[in-house]
Parts: sequence; C-alpha cells; structure tokens
Amino acid sequence: MKTSLLVLCPVVPANLESLKQRYDVTYAPTPEERQAAIAAHASRFQAVLTIGTIGLTAAEIAAMPALELVSCMGVGHETVDVDAARARGIVVTNGRGANDECVADHAMGLVIACMRNFRKLDQLCRDGVWRTAITPPPNVSGKRLGIFGMGAIGEKLATRASAFRMPIGYHNRTPKAGSPYQYFDSLLALAEWSDVLVCTAPGGASTHHAINAAALQALGAEGFLVNVGRGSIVDTPALASALATGVIAGAGIDVYESEPKPPTELIGLDNLILTPHLAGWSPESIDAQFTIFLENIEGHFSGRGAVTPV
Repeated sequence: MKTSLLVLCPVVPANLESLKQRYDVTYAPTPEERQAAIAAHASRFQAVLTIGTIGLTAAEIAAMPALELVSCMGVGHETVDVDAARARGIVVTNGRGANDECVADHAMGLVIACMRNFRKLDQLCRDGVWRTAITPPPNVSGKRLGIFGMGAIGEKLATRASAFRMPIGYHNRTPKAGSPYQYFDSLLALAEWSDVLVCTAPGGASTHHAINAAALQALGAEGFLVNVGRGSIVDTPALASALATGVIAGAGIDVYESEPKPPTELIGLDNLILTPHLAGWSPESIDAQFTIFLENIEGHFSGRGAVTPV
C-alpha cells in the first residue's frame, strides 16, 4: 500500500507526477483545498509536505492520527508546530542546504542592484536621461556588509562579498565558533557599522520586527537594507517610512509580511527593488529540494531514518 501524502505547497508538474507515481497524493496548495482535504481525509495522511511560510498547525496535526512525517521544502519551518509534532513522535524535516547557493546569489544581486540603483537608472535611461544629469551611485566594492543571521546562507553570502573586498560583520544570538568575521553583540551595533545590512535570519517570534525604526535609524541615510530571510523580520511600515523620508538610502526586498499579496506600503517607492520571494528558487535548487524530500520520506518509511531532521 502506498504511503498517504498530503502536499500543501506548490510543486512543479514533473515533480508532482513523480510523487503520484510513488505515493497516494492529495494535492492541496490553496487554503481552500487544504481545509477541504484535511476535513475529508485527515485520518489517513501519514506524511505532509509543506513550506515554512504556511507550515502545519497543532490543530491540523491533532486531526491526523496516522501522521508520522512533516517535511518542509527549503530550510524554513517557522510555522510548523514542531512542539506539537514532537509530542506525538512525529518527525519534522527541512530542505537545508538545497537552496543556500541560490539565496546567496540572489542576496548579492540585490546588494549590487540597490546600492548601484539599477531600478532608477533603468527608468531614467528609458526616459532619455543621460549620465551627466544623474547623481552617480556609490561603489559596492569596499563597503561594509553586515549579515543578520550568519548561518549557511550568510556564510555563502560572505564568500561572495569577499570578492568585492567588503569587510564582513554579523550578528547572531552568540558568536559563531571559528568564524573569521567580526561579531556584533547587538543588531543595532551591526546596523550602525554597516553600509549595507543583509537579513538572512529565520522567521519566528525571536526575529519578529527585529528590523524596526531604531535599526533603520542606526543604518543611516547612506545605508542599504536587503532582506532574503523572512518578511516578518522587517517592520514594513517602519521600512516604508524610512525609505520615503531618507532615513536609509535604499533597499532590496525578496520577502515581505503581506506575501503572496504585494506590500502596498512599499509599491510606490523608487529607492526599493522588490522580488516575489524567489531568492531560493531556481531549476537547480527546486530539484535539490525535491531530492532531499524524497530522501527524507523514503528514509523515514523504510526505517533508515530521515536525512535532515530539525
């Protein structure tokens, strides 16, 4: 008998077909489909595939008596009730390592794009404005790069930034053993030091609105913010105000609190580059995340064990 799998996140057609060949799949990527699937079939689901931003609640876990495995695509699992799962002996896994390179590439791209003002320069060029009428944007090379959340993605970003001769500083809850980079014991101190501050931290209560008005004020009028972590890290109204009033120079944002709906407070700002939570998505990273999920579900139900438990 095939393992019963509830899929709550979007999956590319080829990968979804592959899952259907292996498992008894219920595909429910919208809130309405999710609610209906759990109401009708909760008793038979043995595994759930989800992502960090939509997770799985304690109530949903309680409704699934046969559930053994909850897997997240990507590294995030902040809205999975891990405590409720563990209390039942349910294994929770993620896709750590699968999209680190892709996110770091995207973050470095946003650093360059917002510091060099690509969005505005593109529009000015299309409007026929020549360079002599434009205030030139600053260099990227040699500027101080602050990283909020020096994990695997932060380290890969630091490697890329080092090619631009950027001094690297970071803030975590504690210093990272063996790190060659300068540690700051507070986010405000890091923001004050940084020319560009990049958020690669996870979501959740401990980082909610960590980037607030005070942090943006510390970053300063010549500072730039990039967020490829989670939308909840940044106080959106505070960011909108900081960008509109010149508290900071600009920003590059891949994640935002309102997603998947556009962040309405930010849309009209021309010193901001927005991308739709795509930093971790590429053909290569999608394949890698899918492979890790298959290793987790096959490992668990074969008795070998999951490969990336959280």
